[in-house]
Amino acid sequence: MTTLRRVVAFVALAASVSLGACAPTNTNSIYTGADLGRTAQVSYGVIVSMRPVVVQNQSSGIGTLGGAAVGGVAGSFIGRNDVRGNILGAVGGALLGGLAGTVIEASARTGNAVEFIIQESGASEPISVVQTNEDNFRPGDRIVLTRGARTRIGHVGA
Repeated sequence: MTTLRRVVAFVALAASVSLGACAPTNTNSIYTGADLGRTAQVSYGVIVSMRPVVVQNQSSGIGTLGGAAVGGVAGSFIGRNDVRGNILGAVGGALLGGLAGTVIEASARTGNAVEFIIQESGASEPISVVQTNEDNFRPGDRIVLTRGARTRIGHVGA
């Protein structure tokens, strides 16, 4: 196999691995198009306490399938220049690519968030809201709760 073919195979595999790191994160400031124009109930409260939590979304299998496809193509270039070598390279590449895709997808679907315990104004019992903390909330902060497609908290006046 020529050096150029090996370089192409390596670049294809590296690109597939690095694309998994570009998955968008689901932060509190991201809305979907379906959220536009929806009314939401608003109330106010104070953050009583908070703790870190891990958010894990369900696997779709796309990482495994995509990794196997890219790995199979890349692996077919690595085999010897005969049919048997190319097939073995494709199978090995598909297995390794599928494994790498599974690991990348698992990493992309797991993230960190915070569980906020909030005492709403006028309510007798506190509530819990889980979201990211890109706004650097702290216990004692006065916040606004917005209940629409999902419950979100924000700074009062923000």
